[in-house]
Amino acid sequence: MSHRHLTAEGLSVRFGEHEVLRGTDLDIPRGGRLALLGANGSGKTTLLRTLSGAIRPGEGRVLVDGAPVAYDRRGLRAHRQVVQFVAQNPDDQLFAADVQRDVSFGPVNLGLPEDEVRRRVDEALGVLSIADLAERPIHELSYGQRKRVAIAGALAMKPCLILLDEPTAGLDPQGVDEMVAALESLLRARTTVVISTHEVDFALWWADSVAVLESGAVRHGGPAALLSDEDLVGRARLRQPMVLQAAARLGLDPAGIRDVAGLVDAVRAAQEQWR
Repeated sequence: MSHRHLTAEGLSVRFGEHEVLRGTDLDIPRGGRLALLGANGSGKTTLLRTLSGAIRPGEGRVLVDGAPVAYDRRGLRAHRQVVQFVAQNPDDQLFAADVQRDVSFGPVNLGLPEDEVRRRVDEALGVLSIADLAERPIHELSYGQRKRVAIAGALAMKPCLILLDEPTAGLDPQGVDEMVAALESLLRARTTVVISTHEVDFALWWADSVAVLESGAVRHGGPAALLSDEDLVGRARLRQPMVLQAAARLGLDPAGIRDVAGLVDAVRAAQEQWR
């Protein structure tokens, strides 16, 4: 499904006197995993909502395959079949009585035949490993389960890209593991996955590339390269991942270091060179 190319050119978004995005550019790689990093209040949610078509920028353009998004009813309907946004709080999106009816809401509103709606719902629940929850009332679900149901509702629209706002926020360790498994399932379904987060260690480990949002602008690149930049990380009010801090103190090249295992491998390689 990840055959469409989403880009942002020179986005500016202002709420009253407060300019949240300022000439923001972003090119989202197809079929990959991108982590959008920034401190609380840096504009991550605003950028994702602008990319999804929910916010119309004051300046700049959102483009799909080079064509700008049209903000009339027809244009936004078409855009939401390409790009789906999932809010941080699942209760902002879930409103039906049970899981099956909630996940079917989008396809039903596309006017799809009943058998196609059922097929999409079954497929989305299967990808998120929550088929056993189909008949469960929403109010009986855990917070992590509700998050996965919200993602299933987006996936049932068969988008090429899913934008998730802080998908691991508020989850316990088991919930984080379940969310990671859900993200991997989306990628196996050939969906481009973009998440916003301020969890730098998770972003370093999970993402193919990262985009750091600072003062309304974006720096985009490889996880190790960008998150090793102390000046950038400091300006963005983040911290360097622990393994990159350790690598810097040991004088190691951060390239290829994504987690503790990568740090250990780098130390062993350096020891071999010192012998």
